[in-house]
Amino acid sequence: MRTLLLAACAAIGLAAASAVAAPAIPAYVDAAVADKGRDADRDADARRHIAEVVAFSGVKPGDRVVDLIPGSGYFTKVFSKIVGEKGHVYMIWPTEYAKEAQPDPVKNEELAKTGYANTSVILQPGAAFATPEPVDLVFTVQNYHDYPDKFMGKIDPMVLNRAVYKALKPGGIFLVVDHTAEAGSGMRDTDTLHRIDPAIVKKQVTDAGFVFVGESAALKNPGDDLKKLVFDKSIRGHTDQFIYKFRKPR
Repeated sequence: MRTLLLAACAAIGLAAASAVAAPAIPAYVDAAVADKGRDADRDADARRHIAEVVAFSGVKPGDRVVDLIPGSGYFTKVFSKIVGEKGHVYMIWPTEYAKEAQPDPVKNEELAKTGYANTSVILQPGAAFATPEPVDLVFTVQNYHDYPDKFMGKIDPMVLNRAVYKALKPGGIFLVVDHTAEAGSGMRDTDTLHRIDPAIVKKQVTDAGFVFVGESAALKNPGDDLKKLVFDKSIRGHTDQFIYKFRKPR
């Protein structure tokens, strides 16, 4: 009985170690989220928990940030205001993805002219991720699962992970947010349901040399059965999502 009790306590301890307490929201994050240039995005903020997600990334003024596959620039605008004039935000689009996502990549170019001068767009092959300078944060939301899919050329995610590792400064952060797939499914559902098993992501990223820092529960939804296509109208916008934070060792 004592052995079982100790084992149970150890399991609880390991589970707790993987979770990170929600950080306090810094004033500069609140100010960036409140920026008037984001008025068109604001309706999504509560659903996407933007302040909590950005705060969890640890981004700060002066940082160099990559918003990998930035969509409309929803997160880019917030990063831009946080890092300020001394920082920069690179919106990186794999060329394979950019073909599918037009007109977003073109519209992203306009951000630099509309109050977000410290942003720029980079188009590059998906298998050749690189940055113009060492960066503090690489951030990607709902896109990690796309790399092994047919339209991206079935890129091994390890190619991306190793390139991100190389691009980051020592101590830099790789933050991955994605739609949760069933435990044990690996990459089975990436091209069908647009989901990925969090366990395979953790293994792949740590195999590239990163240290797993922890996860945020800001986008958890226990009501998602993990079996539906993420675009199914019954779950779209409310999928269970994992938020994993990894650090390049100093």
